[in-house]
Amino acid sequence: MLIDSHCHLDDYEDLAPILANAEAAGVRKLLAIGIGEGPDTMHRALELANQHPEIFATAGIHPQEAQRATPEALAKLAALVQDPRCIAIGEIGLDYYHLGNPDIPTQHAAFIAQLKIAAAVRKPITIHCRTSELAIPAAKQKYEPADAWEDLLALLAEHWTPHNLPGIMHCFSGNEAQAARSLAIGFYLSFAGNVTYPKSVTIQQVAASAPADRILVETDAPFLTPIPLRGQPNEPANTALTASFVANLRGISPASLAEQTTANFHRLFPATA
Repeated sequence: MLIDSHCHLDDYEDLAPILANAEAAGVRKLLAIGIGEGPDTMHRALELANQHPEIFATAGIHPQEAQRATPEALAKLAALVQDPRCIAIGEIGLDYYHLGNPDIPTQHAAFIAQLKIAAAVRKPITIHCRTSELAIPAAKQKYEPADAWEDLLALLAEHWTPHNLPGIMHCFSGNEAQAARSLAIGFYLSFAGNVTYPKSVTIQQVAASAPADRILVETDAPFLTPIPLRGQPNEPANTALTASFVANLRGISPASLAEQTTANFHRLFPATA
């Protein structure tokens, strides 16, 4: 059995064939990410989780929507995370890539506010972190010399690690040092379809060497379709392709990788076992 630890199921107009394909591929549980198109629709993933036993949900305000983290939106989030089918808060974090994203203080404030909500309910978080390294020049000028990874880890050290709670580095795209620092503060590393891309050498090195008990696999569907289907819309069934690729990097069978990542997900989220 495989678990897709991060997918955007409310992006699909017809979910039935998506779930059927996942089942056929051995992807038996899915974590639907509840960011919607902003706080007004972040409840949609939880609605799906309450309709389908194989789906669990998160809720959160994406850093691209940080300016919409109003008191009303945060109150809505605090209410959603009370539901037992909402097992994590996210995806939350920092995004210094797109020029139109909120400024750094606004992103930090939204992130800290959501960390406080997660800590209050004692639930894990799932993190989005995107740097300005490959951004267009205007975006680089807006965000640099700040570094999203450094800012993220500093905020987690101050506002999250004192609570001794875990989390997921979703679509891990950092380097080995950032992986080590994430692992040291209790995070799991989740690998998405981009680990299969030829240029993702650093991510592949991390996927090959990370501790077996701290790795997960995901699709980030409908985004980041893995090779050999890159260019097509992604879906949770393709977790199997990413898992097989990571298994090969680690020199183990796909079945062993599936067993390990499933056990890891259940350890992180005991209510899903």
